[in-house]
Amino acid sequence: MEDLFRLMRSVEADRAAALKEFADLLIAHALAEEAKVYPALKRYKKIEDEEVEHGEEEHEEGNKALLELLEVDEVGSEEWDEKLEELVEAVAHHADEEERTILNGARENVPMERREELGGEFLEERERRLREGCGAVDSVRRIVHS
Repeated sequence: MEDLFRLMRSVEADRAAALKEFADLLIAHALAEEAKVYPALKRYKKIEDEEVEHGEEEHEEGNKALLELLEVDEVGSEEWDEKLEELVEAVAHHADEEERTILNGARENVPMERREELGGEFLEERERRLREGCGAVDSVRRIVHS
């Protein structure tokens, strides 16, 4: 995702194409985690439900920031740059926090075999969502407003 952030910031890159790719990846990732990984982790007593629920809240924040960027009329405008930085901040914060709380808890408390199963389920769901074009602006709108 860092590479896509760099492209979206670059005046020499196809920023709109980078945003489209990023939108698909971000939404597919969040939907797959919420469908396959988070519910399974809530079943483990040593992984706090509040941490998982907070991860879901941060997905919502990232989705809202993404929608705001997708709705900017002019790629590369001052508004575009502002909304891009808000998106970068939301996603970076979530990734850092998720790594330190939810994923560390999973590494410590979920057997390797089960983590591998969840990883496979996650990838399958993520690919399904990517094939659906889940990052299209109308799709993101539905997710944010549901």
